[in-house]
Amino acid sequence: MSSQSMAAVSQLAANYWQLVLVDGCVETQSSPGFHAITAFVESLEEAAEALGLRPADRSYRENFSVNYQALFSDRARQYRVEILEASLQQTTVIWVNGDKFEFSQEAMMRAATLKQCWRNVTITLERWNHSETHILRRALKALDTAWAAFEHKYIDELMDIEARPRMLMVTAIENEQKLQDMETEHGHQRVATRPEYIDTQRSLVQNISHLNSIANVHRKGRNDLSVEILWDAMKTIEPCDAAGEQNGDNTAARVLSGEVVASFLAMRQYFREVSQCLEQLDPQLSNNEGLVARLTDWEESWEVGKHYVQNKMVLSGICDLVAEIQRAQLIAPALKSMCDDLDAELFLVLPRILWLRGLAKPAVHLHVFKSLLPQRFSSSKEFCGSSSQEQWVCDLELSAFIEQFHIVRQALLASTCDSSQRTSEFSAWEVLVKRVVLGSESTAREDVYGALSSSAREQAEQAVESFMNKMEGWSIEIQRYRAEDWNVFTSIIAKCLPEGSMEDRSLPMFQV
Repeated sequence: MSSQSMAAVSQLAANYWQLVLVDGCVETQSSPGFHAITAFVESLEEAAEALGLRPADRSYRENFSVNYQALFSDRARQYRVEILEASLQQTTVIWVNGDKFEFSQEAMMRAATLKQCWRNVTITLERWNHSETHILRRALKALDTAWAAFEHKYIDELMDIEARPRMLMVTAIENEQKLQDMETEHGHQRVATRPEYIDTQRSLVQNISHLNSIANVHRKGRNDLSVEILWDAMKTIEPCDAAGEQNGDNTAARVLSGEVVASFLAMRQYFREVSQCLEQLDPQLSNNEGLVARLTDWEESWEVGKHYVQNKMVLSGICDLVAEIQRAQLIAPALKSMCDDLDAELFLVLPRILWLRGLAKPAVHLHVFKSLLPQRFSSSKEFCGSSSQEQWVCDLELSAFIEQFHIVRQALLASTCDSSQRTSEFSAWEVLVKRVVLGSESTAREDVYGALSSSAREQAEQAVESFMNKMEGWSIEIQRYRAEDWNVFTSIIAKCLPEGSMEDRSLPMFQV
């Protein structure tokens, strides 16, 4: 044995004794264990080279995917710890995107052969002396042959497993491309009603929904958000656009529907971008940060679309509330700064304004309140009274609060200095809006009640303050009874306010 061979084998033996063992098995998960096994595997290659052993045929690597060819760049041994771990652990099952995949019996047999050859090498090193070089040569040659055989089968099966989630992405990319082609050929306006375009759009949404159920680890991963949400959003946007930006009553409908459409277009943009670099896509789809970010945005927007855009009665209430908040900013300018900054105080004022609007326009807001306080309402009948004086059919406690609102309103109407009923009603409403925004501080009293006639102000002020004290309890209840639903509701309102509407969904820097 040459001095070079002697040195390589001595280093191999020394590295063997540095391996970290747990219950007699090589440990590779800790940092010391991984560094030790890496050094040993490298010395295996060096020893085989020094002993003049020809490596087993590895021409099969030419058929590896681009990613695996980057790991195994030529036909040299290139032993990798991951291959050794797979053979020693003999894991029969791998989970990818929540699906179970089993390795073939042949792969497991090759893993067992490699494990036995590994054991033969370690036994030889434990008993090593320089007179038994032929035994070590034989053991190293058998190990290399078994290693190549297992590597070939194991990587082939891994590529098959990894191809399946990529096929989900390829299908979505193909459907997106079909939509592009049809839009180019027929134009965006005319193509929307073509049956093949409708079918492809439905298929693409199903692709997105499936990807969402697999990869979206930041939210629920829903797979039940259908293309009808998109279509209803687009139908809602059309009359809003026709009415123009000046129609504030449509702000909420335009924003919420626009977010549904925008998140869908952002997903389409993602598919176009990722089609250029599919080899970079991690088969464990939840590891792709760009995909997960787009799916998270898509699910959030489409959940809102499902529960609010498709529910026209609730959407009508939200539109009215947002329009009223915009009008209230003119009455109480402090509210505008709260909305612009999304100040914490806004979220104390918001339930009060909602209650005011619901009590003033019960028909418009019935379904909003039933969604937030269902226990307070009758399930069999919605309204009582004449069409001009409709009232909710609700429990006695809420009915008493509604009655108190009407008493306060009448007291304010009687206390205003204006002669016309329309002006008096607006002045009374101004008092209530200012009071819920500015609060009960003494410094705000004159701003709130200054427009009332001096003869009736004291009585009206007492009635309003008593009503507001009651309202605080109802405001707390509507926030707490269904806290998660309330949080979603307030986030929707915040989005619809001018300074918080329509998030930017452009992709300035693409990320897989």
